[in-house]
Amino acid sequence: MVRSSILDAVHQALEELGVDHVPPGVTVERPANPDHGDWSTNAALVCAKQAKKNPRQLGEELMTALEEAELPHVEGLEIAGPGFINIRLAPSWLHETLREVVTQGTESYARSDIGAGIDVNLEFVSSNPTGPLHAGGGRWGAFGDSLARILHRCGYQPHKEFYINDRGSQTALFGLSLSARKGGKEVPEGGYRGDYVTEWAMEMPDTADPTTWGIGRALQEVEESLAAMHVRFDTWSSEKALVESGAVERTLEQLRDSGHVYVKDNATWLATSELGDDKDRVLIKADGEYTYLLPDIAYHHDKYNRGDIIIDILGADHHGYVPRMRAALIFLGHEPNEYEAIIGQNVKLMRGGEEVKLSKRTGDIIAVDELISELGPDVTRFAYLLQSIDTTQTIDIDLWKAQASENPVFYVQYAHARIHAIGVEAARRGIERHRLEQVDLSGLVDPNELAVLRHLLELEDALVSAARDRAPHRMTTWVRELAAGFHSFYTHCPVLRSDVDPQLQQARLWLVEACRVGLSIGLDLLGVEAPERM
Repeated sequence: MVRSSILDAVHQALEELGVDHVPPGVTVERPANPDHGDWSTNAALVCAKQAKKNPRQLGEELMTALEEAELPHVEGLEIAGPGFINIRLAPSWLHETLREVVTQGTESYARSDIGAGIDVNLEFVSSNPTGPLHAGGGRWGAFGDSLARILHRCGYQPHKEFYINDRGSQTALFGLSLSARKGGKEVPEGGYRGDYVTEWAMEMPDTADPTTWGIGRALQEVEESLAAMHVRFDTWSSEKALVESGAVERTLEQLRDSGHVYVKDNATWLATSELGDDKDRVLIKADGEYTYLLPDIAYHHDKYNRGDIIIDILGADHHGYVPRMRAALIFLGHEPNEYEAIIGQNVKLMRGGEEVKLSKRTGDIIAVDELISELGPDVTRFAYLLQSIDTTQTIDIDLWKAQASENPVFYVQYAHARIHAIGVEAARRGIERHRLEQVDLSGLVDPNELAVLRHLLELEDALVSAARDRAPHRMTTWVRELAAGFHSFYTHCPVLRSDVDPQLQQARLWLVEACRVGLSIGLDLLGVEAPERM
């Protein structure tokens, strides 16, 4: 990599200039303004005190040393501001990127080992098994699955998990609602009233236990909806099975042994306020019933059997949940950095300029399978991944249904389909792509060509950033920018036109192939198909 070569040269030059121990704060990064060059280093500012020189002076000396090093592809260096060194590269460095992309292909290009040897347990969606998955839950599904794909490409071993809250008052009330509808009666107060309850009640066998059957029916619906979005789980964990296994009692004993459990007003409490919670929490009520928290703690404790790091992807109303769970896990011997929680925000659906509030089928929610039936799985998933999950999202159904450039997923998928069309047309004309080692890439100097190659070069940085910050939307941004770059290249740089120089044509054919590799990787990380035709 050019950046690592430059960074090595910077370290060597600093040592020659009397900086014995180069601090980790020395970086080689892309300038915010592309006009300032391809790379920039802050080395002179970071090391000026150690070198006993002012940053500008050290920068001048460092620049001279780098010029004498005759780094490959470096076309020019200049001092900027108080001592930054901006580095301009010749197009040849991007041509090397093209060779790297097409040689390594979709399997190997832009992989990272930052997570090598680390198992990550990702729990997401985990909706109550009392009805179809609502549209907001679909956002959690797309986010969690895409994050798992990104982590895997960075060397982590992700384990995707769904927690089934299949015990307690809500599931019992769901069963009573099904039973009432089966008998043609009104559902009990506080029960489930959506049309789906009546539909499912008519499916339910007369001999079935309503609660058990209803939970199974709801989970079937949820699993099918998620599978339609290419979301599948490695483990479906049952709260009921967890309790029956004795894990909750064992966890309670460990908490007692930690010295942070006490009894007050005949209830059993956990002293979570000792570690940042706003108050202590009840584990067992005065009547002997577990609160929701105790089985949840036992479940999270158990998840460490399937991950070194636990990541919960939670709803907008779960802010208070995080400090109490983190405190409990620390009491159980886990390190603070072994538990993460990502809080997502809600989704608002719009049609015809107005918010869609009710669903004919479910009465009080918009089910994700209804959204999928309108938009298709790829569009639905891409829409969910368009922005950061910690922001409230608005999905305009009319916009996303339109197959036009305003539809972001259509714009990206169309770029991939265009690439396939170029290959088909080249074959029809009898134009064969030569072996890469036979092709002169030096003719790729048009700004549109170089822009595509810059985007491809940035893929690994975008991937690592998305993994470290748990931010799949950065991959969505990257793939949209690559698609925009390709469409601009397609418009301004003809590939198959008869007046194109044959050598340049071959170089552009390989550029098209490199772009195909990049789009395929990006779309796969988002869980979206890369179509050959549209």
